[in-house]
Amino acid sequence: MSDDHPLLHVVDLHVDFPTEDGLVQAVDGVSYEVDHGRTLGIVGESGSGKTVSSLTTIGLTRTQGARVSGSILFEGRDLLALSDDELRRVRGNEIAMIFQDPLSALHPFYKVGWQLVEAIRAHQDLSKRAARSRAVDLLRLVNIPDPGRRMDEYPYQFSGGMRQRAMIAMALANDPKLLIADEPTTALDVTVQAQILALLARLQRELGMAIIIITHDLGVVAETADDVAVMYAGRIVETGPTGRLFAAPQHPYTWGLLRSIPRLEVARDDDLVPIPGRPPSLINPPSGCHFHPRCAYALPDCPRIDPQLELAPGESDHFAACLLDVATKRRVWSELAAGEAPAEAHDPEAVT
Repeated sequence: MSDDHPLLHVVDLHVDFPTEDGLVQAVDGVSYEVDHGRTLGIVGESGSGKTVSSLTTIGLTRTQGARVSGSILFEGRDLLALSDDELRRVRGNEIAMIFQDPLSALHPFYKVGWQLVEAIRAHQDLSKRAARSRAVDLLRLVNIPDPGRRMDEYPYQFSGGMRQRAMIAMALANDPKLLIADEPTTALDVTVQAQILALLARLQRELGMAIIIITHDLGVVAETADDVAVMYAGRIVETGPTGRLFAAPQHPYTWGLLRSIPRLEVARDDDLVPIPGRPPSLINPPSGCHFHPRCAYALPDCPRIDPQLELAPGESDHFAACLLDVATKRRVWSELAAGEAPAEAHDPEAVT
C-alpha cells in the first residue's frame, strides 16, 4: 500500500459491552489515523476508552462479548471483517502490543528466553536454535545486558525496567509495522521511564514502524508523540499535532489535563489543579457534551447539543468538539496558561 495512505485508519468505531446493569458504551464513535513511521498519543483518564479501542484493533475484545461496529482499516484491510485465524496472523506479526503490566504479561513459570522463542516460532518457520539466536539479538537490541545469560532467567529475576524491555523485545520479534504501547512507563521510576521512551524512539527510527502510545501522562505524549488524540467518556474530544495542541488547546477537558501537570515555574508546595468531579458512567452518560457536568465553562446548550469534532480556526489538522466560541477559547486558555482565574469560570453544578 502507498505511503500516501495511513497505515491504520479507524472509522466511527463503537465498542459496547452488555452487562447486568446495562450496555457499557466503552468506545463511542471514535475515528483516527496513524501514518507510517509516526507516533500517535492517546490520552485521557482511566476508563475513557483508550485501551479498549486498541484491544479491539487487535481483536482481543472479541472473546469478551463486545458488540463492535465501524471499521479498522490496516493497509486497506478491515480488521473487523477478518476471521479469528486471519486476525491471529496479523496480531503479533504485523501489529504488536506492549501490555500495561509486564509482570503479569510474562508467564512467571517460564524463562524469559523460552517465551521469546515461542513468540518468534509462532509466526516464523525457524528452528529452536535459530529462534533462540534471534531472541538473544532482540534482548541485545533493547539494551538488556548479557542477553545470552538473561535468556535463562525467570521474569521475577528481572527488574521492572528490564521486564518492560523484554516485553518490547517480544513485541518486536516479528518486525511489526505498528506497535501499540499501553502505559509503557507506568510503575517505573523517572530514570527508567526516560530510558524506555528513548528506547522506543530509537527503535522507531531504526525500524520505521508506527507507534500508538496509550497513556494518562501528558509528559510522555509531549516527549514522544507526533499527534495526540484526547479521549473522554469513550469519545475523542480533541485531536491534532502535538505542538499545536499543547500550545493552543481547544477543549476544556484538555485544559484540565494540562493544568494538572506539575510545572517547574510553580512552587513545589503549591497544590495541583485537579479536574473537578468524576468521569461519568458509560452506561448512562450525560446528554449533550459528556464533559458538561464537570466543565466550568459549560453553556446552556451543552446538555442539549452533542458537539462534533470541528477544525480549529486557521488549522488543517487540529480538531475539537466544543461549543465555546473561538474568542472565548483563546482568552480562557491564555488566562489559564498564565495562572489566572478566567472571568467566566463558574461552578459546574450551575449547568444541568
